[in-house]
Amino acid sequence: MKIRIHKILADHGIGSRRGIESLIRQKKVYVNGELAEIGQLVSEKDSFQVEGQQVKLFKKAANEKRVLMYNKKIGEISSRNDPEHKDTIFDNLPKLKQGRWISIGRLDINTSGLILFTDDGSFANSLMHPSSNIEREYIARIHGNVTDSSLEKLVDGVTLEDGFARFTDVQRGRKGKTNQWFAMVLMEGRTREVRRLWESQGFEISRLKRVRYGNLFLPSNLKQGSFKELTKSEINSLERQLIDQ
Repeated sequence: MKIRIHKILADHGIGSRRGIESLIRQKKVYVNGELAEIGQLVSEKDSFQVEGQQVKLFKKAANEKRVLMYNKKIGEISSRNDPEHKDTIFDNLPKLKQGRWISIGRLDINTSGLILFTDDGSFANSLMHPSSNIEREYIARIHGNVTDSSLEKLVDGVTLEDGFARFTDVQRGRKGKTNQWFAMVLMEGRTREVRRLWESQGFEISRLKRVRYGNLFLPSNLKQGSFKELTKSEINSLERQLIDQ
Protein backbone atom coordinates (compact mmCIF):
# COMPACT_ATOMS: atom_id res chain seq x y z
CA MET A 1 0.00 0.00 0.00
CA LYS A 2 1.28 3.44 -0.93
CA ILE A 3 1.24 6.25 1.65
CA ARG A 4 2.67 9.78 1.70
CA ILE A 5 6.39 10.03 2.31
CA HIS A 6 6.24 12.38 5.31
CA LYS A 7 3.87 9.99 7.10
CA ILE A 8 5.85 6.81 6.49
CA LEU A 9 9.15 8.37 7.57
CA ALA A 10 7.55 9.91 10.67
CA ASP A 11 5.89 6.62 11.61
CA HIS A 12 9.28 4.93 11.44
CA GLY A 13 11.00 7.49 13.69
CA ILE A 14 13.01 9.37 11.06
CA GLY A 15 11.55 12.78 11.93
CA SER A 16 8.35 14.71 12.52
CA ARG A 17 6.06 15.19 9.53
CA ARG A 18 6.85 18.91 9.41
CA GLY A 19 10.56 18.16 9.75
CA ILE A 20 10.47 15.63 6.91
CA GLU A 21 8.72 18.14 4.63
CA SER A 22 11.39 20.73 5.46
CA LEU A 23 14.16 18.26 4.56
CA ILE A 24 12.42 17.45 1.26
CA ARG A 25 12.28 21.16 0.41
CA GLN A 26 16.01 21.35 1.18
CA LYS A 27 16.58 18.45 -1.26
CA LYS A 28 17.98 16.21 1.50
CA VAL A 29 15.63 13.23 0.99
CA TYR A 30 15.95 10.63 -1.79
CA VAL A 31 13.66 7.74 -2.72
CA ASN A 32 15.23 4.95 -4.76
CA GLY A 33 18.11 7.26 -5.66
CA GLU A 34 15.93 10.16 -6.84
CA LEU A 35 15.02 13.41 -5.10
CA ALA A 36 11.82 13.08 -3.10
CA GLU A 37 8.82 15.36 -3.61
CA ILE A 38 6.35 16.79 -1.12
CA GLY A 39 3.35 14.46 -0.86
CA GLN A 40 5.05 11.68 -2.83
CA LEU A 41 3.43 8.26 -2.45
CA VAL A 42 5.84 5.55 -1.30
CA SER A 43 5.88 2.13 0.33
CA GLU A 44 8.04 0.33 2.89
CA LYS A 45 9.69 -1.55 0.01
CA ASP A 46 11.26 1.66 -1.32
CA SER A 47 14.82 2.73 -0.48
CA PHE A 48 15.25 5.98 1.47
CA GLN A 49 18.20 8.29 2.05
CA VAL A 50 17.90 11.21 4.49
CA GLU A 51 20.62 13.83 4.91
CA GLY A 52 23.15 11.59 3.17
CA GLN A 53 22.38 8.54 5.32
CA GLN A 54 20.66 5.37 4.19
CA VAL A 55 17.76 4.71 6.56
CA LYS A 56 16.10 1.43 7.44
CA LEU A 57 12.39 1.47 8.11
CA PHE A 58 11.06 -0.28 11.17
CA LYS A 59 7.64 -0.15 12.77
CA LYS A 60 7.41 0.13 16.54
CA ALA A 61 4.39 -0.61 18.67
CA ALA A 62 2.61 2.46 20.03
CA ASN A 63 3.70 1.67 23.59
CA GLU A 64 7.38 1.37 22.64
CA LYS A 65 8.03 5.06 22.12
CA ARG A 66 10.79 6.70 24.13
CA VAL A 67 10.82 10.30 25.34
CA LEU A 68 13.72 12.24 26.83
CA MET A 69 13.70 15.47 28.81
CA TYR A 70 16.83 17.54 28.21
CA ASN A 71 18.10 20.64 30.02
CA LYS A 72 19.47 22.79 27.20
CA LYS A 73 22.49 25.01 27.76
CA ILE A 74 22.81 28.55 26.43
CA GLY A 75 24.97 28.41 23.30
CA GLU A 76 23.61 25.12 21.98
CA ILE A 77 21.71 25.23 18.70
CA SER A 78 18.54 23.28 17.99
CA SER A 79 19.66 22.00 14.58
CA ARG A 80 21.03 18.52 14.06
CA ASN A 81 24.11 19.75 12.20
CA ASP A 82 25.82 23.13 12.10
CA PRO A 83 28.35 24.24 9.45
CA GLU A 84 30.08 26.41 12.07
CA HIS A 85 30.45 23.33 14.32
CA LYS A 86 28.59 24.82 17.27
CA ASP A 87 27.36 22.50 20.02
CA THR A 88 23.90 21.10 19.27
CA ILE A 89 21.10 19.82 21.49
CA PHE A 90 21.65 16.35 20.00
CA ASP A 91 25.30 15.99 21.07
CA ASN A 92 24.63 14.72 24.59
CA LEU A 93 21.77 12.32 23.81
CA PRO A 94 22.12 8.53 23.96
CA LYS A 95 22.55 6.64 20.70
CA LEU A 96 19.58 4.83 19.21
CA LYS A 97 19.87 1.42 17.56
CA GLN A 98 17.13 2.36 15.08
CA GLY A 99 15.66 5.69 13.97
CA ARG A 100 16.86 8.93 15.52
CA TRP A 101 15.90 11.46 18.16
CA ILE A 102 13.36 14.09 17.11
CA SER A 103 13.18 17.35 19.04
CA ILE A 104 9.68 18.42 20.07
CA GLY A 105 9.97 22.08 19.18
CA ARG A 106 13.06 24.25 19.40
CA LEU A 107 14.75 26.76 21.68
CA ASP A 108 16.93 29.52 20.26
CA ILE A 109 20.67 29.59 20.93
CA ASN A 110 20.35 32.08 23.82
CA THR A 111 17.50 30.24 25.58
CA SER A 112 18.07 27.45 28.09
CA GLY A 113 15.86 24.90 29.77
CA LEU A 114 13.43 22.09 29.05
CA ILE A 115 13.20 20.49 25.64
CA LEU A 116 11.70 17.07 24.86
CA PHE A 117 12.91 14.44 22.39
CA THR A 118 11.21 11.30 21.11
CA ASP A 119 11.96 8.50 18.66
CA ASP A 120 8.33 8.55 17.47
CA GLY A 121 7.74 11.02 14.63
CA SER A 122 3.95 10.87 14.73
CA PHE A 123 3.96 11.56 18.48
CA ALA A 124 6.31 14.51 17.96
CA ASN A 125 4.06 15.87 15.23
CA SER A 126 0.98 15.61 17.46
CA LEU A 127 2.67 17.49 20.30
CA MET A 128 3.97 20.26 18.02
CA HIS A 129 0.74 20.73 16.09
CA PRO A 130 -0.98 24.08 16.86
CA SER A 131 -4.19 22.25 17.78
CA SER A 132 -2.44 20.50 20.70
CA ASN A 133 -2.81 23.63 22.90
CA ILE A 134 -0.13 22.42 25.30
CA GLU A 135 1.17 25.01 27.74
CA ARG A 136 4.83 26.07 27.68
CA GLU A 137 6.03 28.00 30.72
CA TYR A 138 9.10 30.24 30.71
CA ILE A 139 10.89 32.46 33.19
CA ALA A 140 12.59 35.61 31.92
CA ARG A 141 14.67 38.45 33.33
CA ILE A 142 13.46 41.74 31.86
CA HIS A 143 15.35 45.04 31.85
CA GLY A 144 13.42 48.18 32.73
CA ASN A 145 10.27 49.11 34.61
CA VAL A 146 7.42 46.90 33.43
CA THR A 147 4.04 48.51 34.07
CA ASP A 148 0.76 46.73 34.71
CA SER A 149 -0.49 48.24 31.45
CA SER A 150 2.28 46.46 29.51
CA LEU A 151 1.43 43.15 31.19
CA GLU A 152 -2.24 43.58 30.31
CA LYS A 153 -1.32 44.10 26.65
CA LEU A 154 0.82 40.95 26.66
CA VAL A 155 -2.10 38.92 28.00
CA ASP A 156 -4.75 40.59 25.81
CA GLY A 157 -2.54 39.97 22.80
CA VAL A 158 -0.60 41.89 20.16
CA THR A 159 -0.10 41.53 16.42
CA LEU A 160 3.38 40.35 15.46
CA GLU A 161 4.77 40.04 11.93
CA ASP A 162 3.52 36.45 11.75
CA GLY A 163 0.11 37.03 13.35
CA PHE A 164 -1.66 37.47 16.67
CA ALA A 165 0.16 36.32 19.81
CA ARG A 166 -0.37 36.47 23.56
CA PHE A 167 0.63 35.03 26.91
CA THR A 168 -2.18 33.21 28.69
CA ASP A 169 -0.63 34.25 32.00
CA VAL A 170 2.19 36.49 33.27
CA GLN A 171 3.35 36.66 36.89
CA ARG A 172 5.90 38.97 38.48
CA GLY A 173 8.89 37.46 40.30
CA ARG A 174 11.83 38.77 42.26
CA LYS A 175 13.00 42.29 41.43
CA GLY A 176 16.46 43.83 41.20
CA LYS A 177 17.64 47.41 40.82
CA THR A 178 17.33 47.50 37.02
CA ASN A 179 15.46 44.31 36.14
CA GLN A 180 12.76 41.90 37.26
CA TRP A 181 11.97 38.23 36.74
CA PHE A 182 8.65 37.13 35.23
CA ALA A 183 6.96 33.78 34.66
CA MET A 184 4.79 33.47 31.55
CA VAL A 185 2.79 30.82 29.71
CA LEU A 186 2.36 30.27 25.95
CA MET A 187 0.08 27.82 24.17
CA GLU A 188 2.25 27.55 21.05
CA GLY A 189 5.89 27.60 20.01
CA ARG A 190 6.52 30.05 17.18
CA THR A 191 10.08 31.22 16.51
CA ARG A 192 11.36 33.59 19.23
CA GLU A 193 7.76 34.25 20.25
CA VAL A 194 8.49 35.03 23.91
CA ARG A 195 11.22 37.49 22.99
CA ARG A 196 9.15 39.12 20.26
CA LEU A 197 6.17 39.59 22.57
CA TRP A 198 8.30 41.45 25.11
CA GLU A 199 10.00 43.45 22.35
CA SER A 200 6.56 44.58 21.14
CA GLN A 201 6.26 46.46 24.45
CA GLY A 202 9.78 47.91 24.23
CA PHE A 203 11.48 45.49 26.63
CA GLU A 204 14.57 43.32 26.24
CA ILE A 205 15.06 39.85 27.71
CA SER A 206 18.47 39.29 29.28
CA ARG A 207 17.80 35.70 30.43
CA LEU A 208 15.20 33.21 29.19
CA LYS A 209 14.55 29.66 30.33
CA ARG A 210 11.77 27.16 29.64
CA VAL A 211 10.73 25.41 32.85
CA ARG A 212 7.58 23.49 31.91
CA TYR A 213 6.04 21.67 28.95
CA GLY A 214 2.44 20.61 29.59
CA ASN A 215 2.45 19.08 33.06
CA LEU A 216 6.16 18.21 32.92
CA PHE A 217 8.40 20.49 35.00
CA LEU A 218 12.17 20.78 34.61
CA PRO A 219 13.64 19.06 37.71
CA SER A 220 15.93 21.24 39.81
CA ASN A 221 18.47 18.40 39.97
CA LEU A 222 18.72 17.94 36.19
CA LYS A 223 22.00 19.66 35.30
CA GLN A 224 22.40 21.69 32.10
CA GLY A 225 23.53 19.46 29.25
CA SER A 226 21.95 16.41 30.92
CA PHE A 227 18.85 14.37 30.14
CA LYS A 228 16.42 12.00 31.85
CA GLU A 229 14.22 9.41 30.22
CA LEU A 230 10.52 9.77 30.92
CA THR A 231 8.71 6.90 32.59
CA LYS A 232 5.75 5.18 30.95
CA SER A 233 3.52 7.04 33.39
CA GLU A 234 4.95 10.41 32.32
CA ILE A 235 4.58 9.53 28.63
CA ASN A 236 0.99 8.43 29.21
CA SER A 237 0.35 11.75 30.93
CA LEU A 238 1.57 13.61 27.84
CA GLU A 239 -0.65 11.48 25.64
CA ARG A 240 -3.68 12.20 27.84
CA GLN A 241 -3.11 15.93 27.38
CA LEU A 242 -3.44 15.43 23.63
CA ILE A 243 -6.64 13.43 24.06
CA ASP A 244 -8.15 15.99 26.44
CA GLN A 245 -7.80 18.87 23.98
